[in-house]
Amino acid sequence: MKRPLLILFGFTVLAAGLLASPAPRAAAAPPCADVEVVFARGTVETAPPVGVTGLSFEQALRNQLPGKSVNVYGVNYPAGSNFDNRMAFVEGVVKGVNDTQRRIKYLAAQCPGSHIVVGGYSQGAVVASYALSNKIQIDPQYRQYQDRVPQPLADNAASHVTAAILFAPPSSNWIKQVGAPPMNVGPLYEGKTKRYCIAGDVVCDGAPVGQPNGLHVLYAVNGMTVDAAQYVKARL
Repeated sequence: MKRPLLILFGFTVLAAGLLASPAPRAAAAPPCADVEVVFARGTVETAPPVGVTGLSFEQALRNQLPGKSVNVYGVNYPAGSNFDNRMAFVEGVVKGVNDTQRRIKYLAAQCPGSHIVVGGYSQGAVVASYALSNKIQIDPQYRQYQDRVPQPLADNAASHVTAAILFAPPSSNWIKQVGAPPMNVGPLYEGKTKRYCIAGDVVCDGAPVGQPNGLHVLYAVNGMTVDAAQYVKARL
């Protein structure tokens, strides 16, 4: 990947100030909640494991679903910014994809009545998309690493996934320019996927690869997490 990867999926610490005081986390949900959100944070995003955007979405979802139990699982992956080390960065994303799929498979087997919501912000949206892809197509020049590419979920997993929410997913133009595989969720998930991109956010609006602007850190506070929670509620 090219030098512009230094700013790929960037998340600045400005986001920490955009939420004056994140809502307190609710008591731990029971092992099998009515709804479980599997969320991947953005690059070096504050407030791990789900990040500022994930926290905002969680609170919005709890507000929309009074009387229902909601559990949030933060995807275990580095969400790193070491773009100079191409292999380390890719391995981090693969770790996130594998962990997302592992959690989905666990819930499908152990909590079949739970509604699974898969989500992610920026780099996390990449992780979520690849986790739900029916095939990750890597460039032929990297075919020697094909055996490291995560395999798609079994088709029967789709019936357990109620929705997929992608905040600031890098555009196809952005992804192509940095040489990453296309971000395509599989056909079993496309109809239940909603993407959010603020107009003018250069990461997701189709602009050429460049430094993320201030719009890229507003998803936690501009109402889109509330809209996403309403979308999930309508699908339950």
